[in-house]
Amino acid sequence: MKQLKQGPQSRRRELSSNIGTTGDKSPTRRIKWGIRVLLAANFLALGAVAAIAQTDASHVQRGQTARGAQNQSYTPITREQRLRWFIRNTVGPTGLTAGLFSAGIGTALDRPKEYGPGWAGFGSRYGMRLTGISTGNAMEASLGAIWGEDPRYLRAADKPFGSRIRNVVKMTFLAYRADGHLAPAYARYIAIPGNNFLSNAWREPSESTNTAAIERTGLGFAGRLTSNAFKEFWPDIHRKLHMGHL
Repeated sequence: MKQLKQGPQSRRRELSSNIGTTGDKSPTRRIKWGIRVLLAANFLALGAVAAIAQTDASHVQRGQTARGAQNQSYTPITREQRLRWFIRNTVGPTGLTAGLFSAGIGTALDRPKEYGPGWAGFGSRYGMRLTGISTGNAMEASLGAIWGEDPRYLRAADKPFGSRIRNVVKMTFLAYRADGHLAPAYARYIAIPGNNFLSNAWREPSESTNTAAIERTGLGFAGRLTSNAFKEFWPDIHRKLHMGHL
């Protein structure tokens, strides 16, 4: 009899515990949590952009004089150049090579496990990355065209080394507009998180969570930073190698 009296109470406590656990893991709560983190990350990025822009503006004259100087050295991107940017950054040698490293690391770590090891798993990881990159590049190129955002990275080859490093970081979060001034790369802010959350629809369960999408978003911006550094300094390294100076 004592066990019968305690049974319903135990079941009620167990049910209450399960309800709390289910609530914590419900899709709605996870989506809200992901949105809050994503908004916080964007605010931090915008703060960094504002700080970089303010520092950069201190080296030039204020007002229209500064903007006029930028206009003289900048040529707006054309439709053909925008299309070439999409193709080059999606299936160009640099992007495809980066995919080999990414898929190789994922295969070595066996992440996600659903793809498995070996060449079959490597191919699945490589293909999944390619779909994400192509979706993100398409979003950045098309959305940016609406307000004249230039997705290209423009080198600062004639600047001191420190200025070139700042250019690499700055161009990760900023982009040129048609009139030659720098502004936040809003199309990029939409494209990188957008393609990572959108790809949850066709990813394996272990990597289709909001947490995984936010992690991929951070890696996306880190990848853009690395790509900018490569574009900034590789031509110099290649030239010195060709001339036998290294």
